[in-house]
Amino acid sequence: MTARRTPNRPRFTTPLADARKVVFRAVARPFNWFRPTTRFAIGFTTLTLLTTLLLAKTHTQVPAQLYGGGEVVRSNIIAPADISTEDPYETERRRAEAAITTPPVWVYDPTRVETAVQNFRSAWEDVRAQVAVRPPAGDARNNATRNSNVERPAPRWPGVPDEDAAAHAARAVIDHQFDAATLERLTRLIRESGDNYVYDENEVRQLKPEIQLVDARNGMRSSINTMQSRLVSLAAARSSLRARLLGQLVGWTADEREAVSGVVEPAIVPTMTFDRTATEAARRAAAGAVAPAIIALKRNQIVAREGDTVTPQMLAQFAAIRAYSQTQRRPNHFIGLFFIVAALYGAAWRYIDYRSTITTLPISKSRSFTLIGTALLVELTLLRIGFIVADSIAAQSLVPPMNDPMLWSFAIPFAAAALLLALLVDSQLALMTGVLTALFAGLLAPNGMLMACYAMVSSSAAIYGIGRYRERQSVTLAGVFVGAINMAMALAVLLATQQPLTLNSIALAAACGIAGGLLTTIFTAGGLPVNESLFGIITDVKLLELSNADLPVLGQLALRAPGTNQHSHAVSQLAEEACRAIDANPLLARIGALYHDIGKLAAPDMFVENQAGDNPHDRLRPTQSARIIISHVTYGLRLAKEIGLHKLISDFIPQHHGTRTLHFFLRKAQAQAAEGEVIDEQEFRYPGPKPQYKETAIMMLADSCEAAARSLARPDPESIRTIVTKIFDAIVSDGQLDECDLSLRELTKIRESIITSLTAIYHARIDYPGFNPPSLSPSLAPLPEPQLDTEERGISYHKPSEIPISKGGEVEDEAVTRES
Repeated sequence: MTARRTPNRPRFTTPLADARKVVFRAVARPFNWFRPTTRFAIGFTTLTLLTTLLLAKTHTQVPAQLYGGGEVVRSNIIAPADISTEDPYETERRRAEAAITTPPVWVYDPTRVETAVQNFRSAWEDVRAQVAVRPPAGDARNNATRNSNVERPAPRWPGVPDEDAAAHAARAVIDHQFDAATLERLTRLIRESGDNYVYDENEVRQLKPEIQLVDARNGMRSSINTMQSRLVSLAAARSSLRARLLGQLVGWTADEREAVSGVVEPAIVPTMTFDRTATEAARRAAAGAVAPAIIALKRNQIVAREGDTVTPQMLAQFAAIRAYSQTQRRPNHFIGLFFIVAALYGAAWRYIDYRSTITTLPISKSRSFTLIGTALLVELTLLRIGFIVADSIAAQSLVPPMNDPMLWSFAIPFAAAALLLALLVDSQLALMTGVLTALFAGLLAPNGMLMACYAMVSSSAAIYGIGRYRERQSVTLAGVFVGAINMAMALAVLLATQQPLTLNSIALAAACGIAGGLLTTIFTAGGLPVNESLFGIITDVKLLELSNADLPVLGQLALRAPGTNQHSHAVSQLAEEACRAIDANPLLARIGALYHDIGKLAAPDMFVENQAGDNPHDRLRPTQSARIIISHVTYGLRLAKEIGLHKLISDFIPQHHGTRTLHFFLRKAQAQAAEGEVIDEQEFRYPGPKPQYKETAIMMLADSCEAAARSLARPDPESIRTIVTKIFDAIVSDGQLDECDLSLRELTKIRESIITSLTAIYHARIDYPGFNPPSLSPSLAPLPEPQLDTEERGISYHKPSEIPISKGGEVEDEAVTRES
């Protein structure tokens, strides 16, 4: 929990930082319900599943949008397996052709002629009946009728819409006394028209060279050739009837023949009609009877070669390959990829575990694996999007080399994940990330092996082309270097694929390679601060930001504890030079030294470097003094947690004191104890732990040596060497360096570095013999007493042996009373 802030204590964090901590705790709370092994298993499975989804090919290497009829194949297309599948396009074409070629169905009904004859006879008799109801000419009723003003209508031929034509036809028949021979002649002509297949002109489009004719009387079906059969249109049949009728009505006037012809022609009706329902059923049956068209491809069969013109047959084969990949192969493809990715991530985890045993990683093993996994997920997303964009750009152009997706793929930032790991964690883990990126690129790219080599070289250039991440422009320089290597590798890939080396292709490949380096810079620079915060990684740039004197904690330290601030800066110089001597991290040691005593902000006057007069400990019991001095460690840790200080920095707070005891306060308490009173030594011991790594061990040594050297009245080189050697021996004898991996040779180098640095800092002032400052005139007021400088605070000792150094190698000036 964060330290409680008293009303008079300044705020060291912003409200935004406090809100961010609350959000992070709320997000992490559900994960804390599981055991660490369960959390790791869930995370590993989720990472593997997401990677598999990104790697799974939802489209084949011959997407439909890239090729159309008449286009040129850009690369060899090979059948991935034995494929035998239905060709839906060819099958549909054949079925449509079968439906079109199916003869239409017509119904032949000769009974319609006889029906027409009977209807004509009925009309004839109807006219006769109309005449029969009229009275004879000499009948008295006729005379009565004539005398009346009512006039009866003239006889009309029934069924004729034109009243004049109906009246003329009836009058012609009446005038010829309803000649029976004429009636038989007319009905014979109507019957003779039924000897042919009469059809309606409105259905002539349904006539094909061959038709299916169904006899309406018995349902028998027969195929007839319309070119050889007696097919007559309705108009032709009526015209023929008209010509014969005009020729056979002898003794009839022209008007009478025309009138009779007008009522006889409608009696001619079609004897065959088109049956739409039966035709559609026949066509459906014919289409259904067509066997599916089969495409048979063999494994590794070259379906199309680079440069071939796409034909309809090729399009059908492309569709078969796509269908096979998207249906039959997709489950197998996904399952296989899942186990491959799981094996790769398992190998990565084992390598991280091995790497953590031979070197100190800036973050834990699990966090390193999580960082690699998330970086690879982002990198895979970039790869997937990049290949899709490259294919889309190439598909929009038909002019080489702009239509080659491989050239556009050179612009993908393959090295972004590897560069991120190199800057944040470790170059060896970054190389492993580059290998995984190259393998994944090979699985995604059409020309997998060459693109995998390109990605591997690009990642290697990013990893080993830069030094330490000490400034933001390191990422830019790395991107420029990667772009230059990409350009050379792009030309090498062009040569390996035997592409024509035209000026346009070389320029496009080089430009895309440089673009890949620039995009690597952009994505890496964007991911650095995010991953620094999420994974708690402290980089050299972050360390430099922590050295800013305007930060609230450092500002308060300089204002409220100037002696401690001066001491921290002096120790930082000593620790930095000592780390350089043994190839440790000098920047980490310097920043850790700046923060190692921030706990003294709670009571700065209780520490000798901040005291300008009396010693407050002279008025306190030894146990109280020890509790106050030791509390600067616990309070410092609480303050470090409150301001979000990284663990690597906050570790300097407890480890620079280790588990040493406040020896002189303990002896003072024992001397003041009453008879029989037992003094608990744990009340006078720092909580620890002992230094766990080289930088904190160097910090412990430099802290004690600087305090001792500052206590010397005349810190000459001999005195400095004496006191430093004494402190080193005391710390080693107390076992404070047992838990870090410092060797005796490294301790010797550290000791000599600290001696050299202290000699340079506390060099003796030169006395000028024969120079006497002028005496002040008695009449003049005396000069004011100078304020004590930071180096002169506390007590000065003329001999190294007088400095109160405890058994653990600490200077305990606070235990010495000012009177003594």
